[in-house]
Amino acid sequence: MIHHAATAIGPLGLFTVLLGAALPLIDFFIVNVALPSMDSDLAAGPAMLELVVAGYGVAYAVLLVLGGRLGDMAGRRRLFLAGMAAFGLTSLACGLAPTAWTLVGARVAQGAAAALMMPQVLATIQATTQGPRRAKAMSLYGATAGLSMVAGQILGGVLVAADVAGTGWRSVFLVNVPVAVAGLVLAVRAVPETRSERPATIDVPGTLLLALSLVSLLVPLTEGRAAGWPLWTWVSLGVFPFAASAFFLVERRADRLGRTPLVPPSLLRTDSLRRGLVMVVPFSIGFSGFMFVVAVVLQQGLRMGPVAAGLALVPMALAFFAASLAGPRLIGRFGTRVVSAGGVIQAVGILLLTVTVWRGWSGLTVVELAPGVALAGLGQGLQLPVLIRLMLSDIPADRAGVGGGVVVTTQQSALALGVATLGSLFLALAPSVGMRDSLVVTLLAQLALIVVTALLSLRLPRVMR
Repeated sequence: MIHHAATAIGPLGLFTVLLGAALPLIDFFIVNVALPSMDSDLAAGPAMLELVVAGYGVAYAVLLVLGGRLGDMAGRRRLFLAGMAAFGLTSLACGLAPTAWTLVGARVAQGAAAALMMPQVLATIQATTQGPRRAKAMSLYGATAGLSMVAGQILGGVLVAADVAGTGWRSVFLVNVPVAVAGLVLAVRAVPETRSERPATIDVPGTLLLALSLVSLLVPLTEGRAAGWPLWTWVSLGVFPFAASAFFLVERRADRLGRTPLVPPSLLRTDSLRRGLVMVVPFSIGFSGFMFVVAVVLQQGLRMGPVAAGLALVPMALAFFAASLAGPRLIGRFGTRVVSAGGVIQAVGILLLTVTVWRGWSGLTVVELAPGVALAGLGQGLQLPVLIRLMLSDIPADRAGVGGGVVVTTQQSALALGVATLGSLFLALAPSVGMRDSLVVTLLAQLALIVVTALLSLRLPRVMR
């Protein structure tokens, strides 16, 4: 086992790994506000723009578990440094991309770099903390994850509008370069090296089948509507159930033979992990679908500039932050019922937002949207950080890399799925029924997902370790 005393992580080290956790999530959402200006600059068109979002998300989701496994083998700090350096370089490539296709290629590479860096964060926290310090670090990780998603969109709006030195949308990628350099300097100084005592070998068939499963589901769902649902999209969706079944069977067989598969089914016997994963899926689908659709509505429907579109989400970020800070104390008193309460509050926020949009569409302002957006953020802040902490609470330290990889892969796949499903639903309805009605339908779909998470939360173990 790892000796905790020798490699305990300090405050600066924790800040550094959390910065590494924030960057990939910020970059998944930062492009939402920049899409209109990318479109006009690169003449990209809707299918290409969706590839800019999906190319990153799919590459990231597909390679995450592999990134966790490599960290367990080669050393997590080493992989964190490699991932951070690659993330800085690929961000530079995105920022300098001359054509839409080059941008898509650079985004896929950026997603791969994020997948090297991100799993090391959870694994390092699990390996270098214990007891109350781990609980606190996990709460901070959960808060960072949620805040990054909202902050990405706000930051995107500010950067596009600021048009630093005429860079326009390119600044949303170029801003990562100095941050990555700072992250590298800090990581060399403050992040301890850890690795698994019994690192597992790479599960090649499992990796390939997981990649096939995620690609065959996410790519056609994201591209289908914009491309007019050609034959390949249906063939691809037809492949998905077979690829997913084959993945499960191969992993189960490897598990039974005593090898370490990419996603060990035995890990899913951990009650807290399994129940948490089932909740994270509908939560993340609703969250990312909402963020994508709001960015489109504010800019194209309500004709707000990128700054106003970003600022509309500030109440959400502030409420999320406040809730995630209060979370640990509330859990101490009320246990996992905090998650159920968060679901109810989020539902009320989305319902309020739906009514606001329905009744006052023509002159909607940021101020009128604020109460619903803030309540939604407050509810999310009581759910996500607690769920992340819960899912990892019972995973042994030597499987930290694999466990963290499973959690983040599930979350990231669901985020990509949210843009693909709720985003496509909204964009498909908008031309025929108008922006207001298609937004209302999308919000009601999200509300249904929130109700599902709230009901599932009643099955969570009451007390948290």
